[in-house]
Amino acid sequence: MNTADQGLGLPGEKALEGRPQSGAGLPEGEAREAHPQKGGGGGLPVDVPSTALFTDQYELTMVRAALQAGTADRRSVFEVFTRRLPEGRRYGVVAGTGRVLDAVENFRFDADVLRFLREREIVDERTLDWLASYRFRGDIWGYPEGEVYFPGSPILRVEGSFAECVLLETVILSILNHDSAIAAAASRMSSAAGGRGLIEMGARRTHELSAVAAARAAYVGGFDTTSDLAAGFRYDIPTVGTSAHAFTLLHDSERDAFRAQVDSLGRGTTLLVDTYDVAEAVRAAVEIAGPELGAVRIDSGDLLLVAHRVRQQLDELGAVNTKIVVTSDLDEYAIASLAAAPVDAYGVGTQLVTGSGHPTCAMVYKIVARARSADPKAPLLPVAKKSMGAKTSMGGRKWAARRTDAEGTAEAEVIGTGAVPPELLDRQLLVQLVKGGEVVARESLDTVRERHIAARARLPLSATQLSRGEPVLPTEYVRGTEAARE
Repeated sequence: MNTADQGLGLPGEKALEGRPQSGAGLPEGEAREAHPQKGGGGGLPVDVPSTALFTDQYELTMVRAALQAGTADRRSVFEVFTRRLPEGRRYGVVAGTGRVLDAVENFRFDADVLRFLREREIVDERTLDWLASYRFRGDIWGYPEGEVYFPGSPILRVEGSFAECVLLETVILSILNHDSAIAAAASRMSSAAGGRGLIEMGARRTHELSAVAAARAAYVGGFDTTSDLAAGFRYDIPTVGTSAHAFTLLHDSERDAFRAQVDSLGRGTTLLVDTYDVAEAVRAAVEIAGPELGAVRIDSGDLLLVAHRVRQQLDELGAVNTKIVVTSDLDEYAIASLAAAPVDAYGVGTQLVTGSGHPTCAMVYKIVARARSADPKAPLLPVAKKSMGAKTSMGGRKWAARRTDAEGTAEAEVIGTGAVPPELLDRQLLVQLVKGGEVVARESLDTVRERHIAARARLPLSATQLSRGEPVLPTEYVRGTEAARE
C-alpha cells in the first residue's frame, strides 16, 4: 500500500481504513482456527532454503548425545521468559510471534545443510539421519503477539520431545529478543506521540534484513508507516517517501527541485524545506504547490522553535491544512519534548531500530519440565536450574493470567503451576499457536497492532511514563503441588 503521494508519514484515510478489529486471544484450552493472511506471516523473513542453521552448534551436539543416551524422545516443556525488563522500562511488548511460526515451519535440514554438517563433522551419521526427517510435531502456546509482558511471564511454551524442542532455542530467541525490543521502543514512542503520525525510517541504520523485521515490529508497537519497501512488500505495511536533500542539491535552485517534485508527485506531496533557508523554502513551496501542499518536512535545527515558526508561516500563506513532519535523530524523549509543537508526524530511524538503547530483551529459553522416560504416558517432572544470583528459575509447566480491578485496569501478572484458580480462568493469557506441528493461529499485522494498543490501554496510567521506574505490574507466583527438581 503506497501512500507517497499523500505526504511523508501521513498515511491518510486509505492507509488506515479497513483495519480489522483487535482479536482477543482465546484462553488456554481453546484453539484458534488458522487464517493465513498477508502480513501476519507471509513466508520466510529472508530468502533461504530453511531456517535450520539459524541455531547454535551445541543444540545439535545435545541432540547427538541424547540420541545416544536414549533420552532424545523424552517429552519436554521449554519456556521463553525474561527475568527482568530493560532498566527503567515499565512493560514489555511481545513481537515476532508470526515470524517464529514461519521459522518453525521452515526448520528443515535439506541436502545442502546436511552436507555442511557432515563435512564439518558436527554430528555423526545417526544424528544426520534423524535430522534429515526432522519436522516439529509438538505444540506451542504463547502470549498473543502484541500483548504486553512482565518479568517471569511465560511468553512462549514449546512442548514435544527433548530433541525436537531443543533445536528451536536459538531461532526463537533471536526473533523474539529482536522484535520485542523494537516493538517496546515503538510503543513508548507511540505513547509519547499522543496520536500523531509515526514513520519508521531506520533501514539505513541496521542490517538490511533486520530492517525488514524492525519495520514489522515497529508497526506492531504503534507506528503507522515505513519507508522500507521490502517491509511493505513482505508484510503489507503502508509505505511512504518523497525526497532527500540530494534531490534539492541536484537542481540549480530549490524552486526547480520543488517544481519537479510537485509535477511528478502532485500537490499533496511532502517538500523538504531545510536544505538552505527554511522560511524562504516554505514560501517557495506554497507558491509552487499552492495551499493544497500536503506537508513540509524539517530535518534539522531547533525542531520546537522551527516547527512553531513554520506553522505560523504556513497559516499566513493560506496553507492551513499543510502538515508538518519532523525527523532528525528522534527518540521517545525528543518526541515527548515536542508535544506542544504544531507537529503532525514524526520520522524515527536509529533509535527505533536499536531499541532506543535496549536492543534485546534478555529473553531465555529454558527446560521447565520433562518426562521420566520416553513413554508418552510418563508424567512430567518439574525441573529448574539451581543457581546462585539472579539466574534461578521456577520449574514446572506454567500458566499465566492478568488480574484486573473492578474498572478493568490490570493490577498483577499472576504466574503459576498446577491448577488455575477459578477466579483467573477467564483471565488466562496463553493461546495455542501450534498444535501437533501445525500452525493454528496466524493473524494479520493490523489485528496484532490493535491488540497491542488495547493491551497498553488496560495498564495503569503510569505505564506510559518515560521516567525510569519499576514494572508497572507486580509478578505474583502461585506454585502447584509439584516441586521443582533441582
